[in-house]
Amino acid sequence: MTSIFERVMGEDFTRLHPQLQRRFGVGLDRGEACIGRGIMTQIRRGPWWTVPFLQIGRLRNILIPDTGTDVPFVIENYPYLDPYGRETVTFVREYAIGARRRRFDATMVHDAGRIVDYLGTHQHLAVDLDLAVDEDGALVLTSHAQRFYEGPVAFAFPLLFSGRARLREWFDDTEERFHVDLEVHNERFGFLFGYRGSFTCEWTPASHIPARLLPRRHERRT
Repeated sequence: MTSIFERVMGEDFTRLHPQLQRRFGVGLDRGEACIGRGIMTQIRRGPWWTVPFLQIGRLRNILIPDTGTDVPFVIENYPYLDPYGRETVTFVREYAIGARRRRFDATMVHDAGRIVDYLGTHQHLAVDLDLAVDEDGALVLTSHAQRFYEGPVAFAFPLLFSGRARLREWFDDTEERFHVDLEVHNERFGFLFGYRGSFTCEWTPASHIPARLLPRRHERRT
């Protein structure tokens, strides 16, 4: 069984830089997890009126309201089988902004030929992802339709009231480091949130996923 990313990307997966192939090849078949440690050279947000929106997201580890430079962070990617039998990979990021610790939780699953990214501690938001490879062998991830799920409540978020993310991740052979650049924009209001930084990775057996990385609730609906 190939990783969820390789299944969705097909032949394009082989165009990724070899280090990215290993990083996004994390899966149950390979039996290893990836832990990245590095520095966010910049974390920024949009105008003042974006702060309440970001503060609400902070409550469920979806967005962070803080800004900073040279912020230490860790990202942990562990594969596991969720309660509905879907192979899942964690993308849990933790930032140390001064004395504060912030988390940005995401879990990605393969569903009907696509990657669905569940955001937050309770998988309230489900986001469709488009995965592409650019001419430098970098992964370019773009978010699309978003759905909100809470108990019996379910509805699609109009893009007017949500953000669209574009993330580019690449590997620098000279520095021997991964680099990442993310921006989240709203179609009407512009820039909301973004970060850029670099990190190194270590791979570890994925026979046991730390409980702190699991969402508090798994959502069946995609």
